[in-house]
Amino acid sequence: MTAFVDTNVLVRHLTGDPPDQAAAATRFLATSGELLLTDLVLAEVAYVLESFYEAPRSTVATVLRSVLGFAAIRVQDRDLLHRAVEVYDVVRLDFAEAYLVASAERTGVGVIASFDRSIDRVPTVRRVEPA
Repeated sequence: MTAFVDTNVLVRHLTGDPPDQAAAATRFLATSGELLLTDLVLAEVAYVLESFYEAPRSTVATVLRSVLGFAAIRVQDRDLLHRAVEVYDVVRLDFAEAYLVASAERTGVGVIASFDRSIDRVPTVRRVEPA
């Protein structure tokens, strides 16, 4: 079966919370043929683990990498998502900004319009502030 996978299935599997849904999610992930993972769902997994479960950034990054490594998971641009996770983890940007950085690099645009000065920590892109 091919299906899009939602954040809650991944989070249940990853956290074991609540146990009955976690067991069902784990069984589903282990037996699914092809699961389509959108970039937005991966970002939401990061957000839920960080905010609700208060997981440390390094743990969240490890978990995101493991999700991308699930055999059944299919994504549109795996390299882009791995780069976003790397920027999120190493540069310590929020996942949305890390994704913007990875997208700017990947497309060759290299410029991000933002008021968020944390983007300036990434030397591969240039931030422009709207004036």
